[in-house]
Amino acid sequence: MNDTKRFRQADIAARAGVSVSTVSRVLANEPGISEDVRRQILKVANDLGYPTRPGSKTGPATLALIASNSVTGGLSVFYEGIVEGLRSEAAEQGMPFDIRLVSEAKATPETVREQMDSVGAQGLFLVGIDPGDALCEWLEESHTPVILVNGTDPELRFDGVSPSNFFGAYAATRRLLVGGHRRILHLTGSHRQTIRERIRGFEAAVGSVEGGEGRVVHLPFEVNSSVEAHAATLAALSADADFSAAFCMNDFVAVGVLEAVTEIGLRVPKDFAIVGFDDLPCALMANPRLATMRVDRVALGREAIGMMHFRFHHREAPARHVSHAVIPVSGGTLDERQRP
Repeated sequence: MNDTKRFRQADIAARAGVSVSTVSRVLANEPGISEDVRRQILKVANDLGYPTRPGSKTGPATLALIASNSVTGGLSVFYEGIVEGLRSEAAEQGMPFDIRLVSEAKATPETVREQMDSVGAQGLFLVGIDPGDALCEWLEESHTPVILVNGTDPELRFDGVSPSNFFGAYAATRRLLVGGHRRILHLTGSHRQTIRERIRGFEAAVGSVEGGEGRVVHLPFEVNSSVEAHAATLAALSADADFSAAFCMNDFVAVGVLEAVTEIGLRVPKDFAIVGFDDLPCALMANPRLATMRVDRVALGREAIGMMHFRFHHREAPARHVSHAVIPVSGGTLDERQRP
């Protein structure tokens, strides 16, 4: 019997520590498998004498660095959707793609270069990471193709894709204003440019109506955003009980606000209305269901892959930022039948 027929794909999978389907995809030269795994499987197959085909043509390899605090913290489900979009679109485009966690504070030129070299990446996705000055300087000097995913460069030196944070916040706040609310809280936090844009959208909407008054309440985000929002809401309403609504930077914060106002006996939405942002699973599980703004997170990831494909072929083109619209989602925390 020929030696090459003694081993099956199941034998390769067992020795490589992967599934049989992954082995099958690699041997068929399908895209969407990390280069580390691909090399390992091909090495095992070669050692066993299993026949392999020459690799199919693929584009330059890419690496996504995602802020580790975003994955392990309360926004993990948000970034899971983005990663799903990145992976699926990279596979469809035949773009070798890998992903690594990194602390945003440690996203230095040295660390990023080392991570890219480890997978042979030519393009970089920064997911939920606003690059610091040193990293920005290195990215510009090295002409590294980079896409900020759920991020914005205020100087527009780099490509980026994000939800429409300014217009989304403006629309969310307008929903409260149209409902007759004039004194509105905005609970927010974070140093990120995307969140600052939501603050600007809130302030612009409040300023667009006569008698509108908004108060921005900054949360420390040291432990749990819902718990911090609960405490901050109680403090704000204790100091001034005339606020009748809140726009929250995300749904986790909105859940804390909802628990606080319910605790002190306010009826939602009759006495106090709430609008969140992102349309995370907690919005659906809240009682009542949160009114919020839906972000298509998978679409953001897919858009980023398309932008990288363009950048590889047009390296000297001006940087661009793509904003995806966010969609209002009705819920029991806002009666949108009301009018001033």
